[in-house]
Amino acid sequence: MALPSVWAVAVFLVSGALVGVGIHDLSQPLHSVRRNYPILGHFRWFFEEIRPEIRQYLMEDDQVKVPFSRAQRSLVYARAKNDSSERAFGTLTDVYLNGYEFISHSVRPVAAGDPAGFRVPIGGADCTQPYSGSIFNISAMSFGSLSANAILALNKGAKMGGFAHDTGEGSISPYHREHGGDLIWEIGSGYFGCRTEDGQFDPVRFAEQAASPQVKMIEIKLSQGAKPGHGGILPGSKVSAEIALTRGIRQGEDCVSPAFHPAFSTPLEMMAFIGQLRMLSNGKPIGFKLCVGQPWEFMGIVKAMRITGILPDYIVVDGAEGGTGAAPLEFADHLGMPMRESLLFVHNTLVGAGLRDQIRVGAAGKIVSAFDIAAALALGADWTNAGRGFMFALGCIQSLTCNTNLCPVGVATQDPLRQRALVVPDKAERVYNFHRNTLRALSEMLAAAGLVHPSEVGPHHLVRRVSLTEIRMFSQLHMYLSDGELLTSDHNRDFYSSAWKLARADSFALAA
Repeated sequence: MALPSVWAVAVFLVSGALVGVGIHDLSQPLHSVRRNYPILGHFRWFFEEIRPEIRQYLMEDDQVKVPFSRAQRSLVYARAKNDSSERAFGTLTDVYLNGYEFISHSVRPVAAGDPAGFRVPIGGADCTQPYSGSIFNISAMSFGSLSANAILALNKGAKMGGFAHDTGEGSISPYHREHGGDLIWEIGSGYFGCRTEDGQFDPVRFAEQAASPQVKMIEIKLSQGAKPGHGGILPGSKVSAEIALTRGIRQGEDCVSPAFHPAFSTPLEMMAFIGQLRMLSNGKPIGFKLCVGQPWEFMGIVKAMRITGILPDYIVVDGAEGGTGAAPLEFADHLGMPMRESLLFVHNTLVGAGLRDQIRVGAAGKIVSAFDIAAALALGADWTNAGRGFMFALGCIQSLTCNTNLCPVGVATQDPLRQRALVVPDKAERVYNFHRNTLRALSEMLAAAGLVHPSEVGPHHLVRRVSLTEIRMFSQLHMYLSDGELLTSDHNRDFYSSAWKLARADSFALAA
């Protein structure tokens, strides 16, 4: 029986198109698979395209962290939605696996502390406008990397919960200002928001921005965990009118962030720059963020602190496991020190130099749960920051498309149609819920350990399995320096002593 004419035309067109594709596949010189398997060879690229989704939704184990496990994401989603995060029938974690960690509970637990009091005062002797910060804040993520709606929701959630929102190095956009949440203004090597026409630091513009009551702290970004030591370029095609206005650059022109700061080239000059920013900001807390690399460089900065008497009010340690919209593979996988080792090193160096009690330390790097916070505090942090955790609270599904402008949920995109998916009032509520419920879980965990406030957490409270038959407290696993130890003439701590001798205050280079 003859097909209806409409079907005959459709079959003819489809067949003709497939024949055309097959002929093209046989003749094209670029892909061997398609030359040998015309038409069918295209399925290879199709399955390659959907491989991340197939793995994440159908094949991935709940505990596999690539980069965050399903269990971690589910925890954030539940807390952001105010759903129960309780689990039935026991843990799914193998507690006898090497690396398993837990917090020791007490036979005399106490009443849970009020999470509203989980705050830390930030500001040293030279700071005239100290800030009382939450122990859990939003890590640096710029407008441009995140959508306008994502910034609006994050800042509104921060306002609702009374915690801080780091601007990232892209400066303070109108979307950061709309809801009035506390801001940590991050200043990178491009000096966005406080730069001259040729990209140098502009003290006048800085003072104008820093005067905003919404800006609670200023943070100099030396490096970030995901791509330490790497500058950046935002192509002119992506420099919209909004981004140009926010960053203080020209619309349509390439925007370059150098790999280093033009304003200083030695540790001593860096301390002078910190002093300058403190003066220009009328005494607001000034700190810096870094992913630790060569240890003598950080120790040189610490030596410069002692020589000049100029101290940062805080230091944020960003681990190499930190995230970004895009980074070279080798940088993401093989450059920079992981957060825990970095944090312990920074804490120990400040203790050994007799400065730890004058400088606060924050930590960032894959922190999404109450236990993650407790572990960072046990290693020496005063507070923690989270980036991707709050992205999950916004609805991020870990599609791994942050660098394509095709984020399916409107978080990491500048596409106005895609970011419509992110409804600001709803997501702001989720940001607030995630913060509140995480700190509530922390208060309950600490209470079980007999502790009322996060500042009481020490390395003796956290335990790690090191073999099938052995566990050790963090205080047994790690080396801890005594106060002022590096200032004595007879210190002998292998790594710390050797690096301290190599450090110079007048240069980032090795001592001769």
